[in-house]
Amino acid sequence: MSTSIVKKLEEEIQTLEHELKHELPAELKRARALGDLSENAEYHMAKQRQDIVAARLNHLKRRLASLSMINVNKIPKDRIAFGSRVVVYDVDRDSDIEYKLVTTEEADFAKGLISTTSPIGRALMGKKIGDTVRVGTPNGIREFEIKSLKTIYDG
Repeated sequence: MSTSIVKKLEEEIQTLEHELKHELPAELKRARALGDLSENAEYHMAKQRQDIVAARLNHLKRRLASLSMINVNKIPKDRIAFGSRVVVYDVDRDSDIEYKLVTTEEADFAKGLISTTSPIGRALMGKKIGDTVRVGTPNGIREFEIKSLKTIYDG
């Protein structure tokens, strides 16, 4: 697990907690001072922002907790899993493609970094060299043959 991802999540959590505990209460207090709350757009916008920030904060905390539960010792040594680099042969396009399976926060398809939860990532999980997978993608069904694999143990 990349410590930079954990750090990024922790920093966003800290920023949102500050906004939720300090900035938004002050903004709500200012808006309340303007008078009638039923027609007070500033108040309603601050309350809406408060709900959005609280929901995002809850999501980030759950995500951070789930990332901390990843047990690297349970990642297989001979099959595709989180952290694996894999070269697949795209049958339809007659070309090789290299992917690395990463967290959703690290995913960057243009760089070959695909999430373990993406359609291709999910299809590849648990497979080994020589296996063939069919994947439903936004561009239709694609077929891949797994040509090579380096797990996180291979360096």
